[in-house]
Amino acid sequence: MPDRIEQIVEAARALIEEGGSQALTMRAIADRLGIRAPSLYKHFPDKLAVEAGVIAIAMNELAAELAKAESLTELAAAYRAYALEHPHLYRLMNSGPLPRHLLPAGVEDRAALPLVRVAGNEDLARAIWAFAHGMVILELDGRFPPGADLGSAWRTGLSAFGFADTAAETRPGGSRTR
Repeated sequence: MPDRIEQIVEAARALIEEGGSQALTMRAIADRLGIRAPSLYKHFPDKLAVEAGVIAIAMNELAAELAKAESLTELAAAYRAYALEHPHLYRLMNSGPLPRHLLPAGVEDRAALPLVRVAGNEDLARAIWAFAHGMVILELDGRFPPGADLGSAWRTGLSAFGFADTAAETRPGGSRTR
């Protein structure tokens, strides 16, 4: 049986996955676990610390998915697929200040490493990440017009960084079309 800290973080993640960050309250976590809210404070000082636990899990998951990629196209497809599959977790990881002081050592670096490896340096990796984040958040927010060819937009954007492997369609799951 998982320990209480793991149970709290799993309950918090479920609440976030179901209803976004606004669904996460200490009372909601306690209700989900069938305990009283004050007992949560024996394990976490506040909600931000619980969110950091969820962010760490999500970053490790994303890192594992990105580590499978061998090219920028595959990496972008995995990034997009994770974000679309877990939109509320994605927003939690990438909105507002990152509570680095509450994250386990190395988790942020592990999440960034696959992109740094493919890009070749941190500055280029940051630029590609900014592009990918912009594309994903606009897609999650429904900001592209109906019928917009997002695969073409991804290919165009990624090719601007000078990578030859961007001829493939960048779709969630990495599948190719036309």
